[in-house]
Amino acid sequence: MAEKKTAGAFDVRNIIGMLLTAYGVILTLMGLLGDAEEDKTGGVNANLWAGLALLVVGVIFIAWSRLRPIVVPDDVDRTDDEPQPGH
Repeated sequence: MAEKKTAGAFDVRNIIGMLLTAYGVILTLMGLLGDAEEDKTGGVNANLWAGLALLVVGVIFIAWSRLRPIVVPDDVDRTDDEPQPGH
């Protein structure tokens, strides 16, 4: 049985997950190490909580793409609007 090809790094869930995770790390670090400015947010450390939420959602996206990868079919019919090689 032939090995199935997956979208891999080109899966949009990986890209979204990595971006959300990166922003989550930055905001979490700002919430922990930076000035919380809780007087502006009603006593809540907004950077910390937003960063943690982004980390959770980013990890969910990455796990989703790993657990249920998009399988690329081997045989795809060409359509008439695709350019043909040599024409």
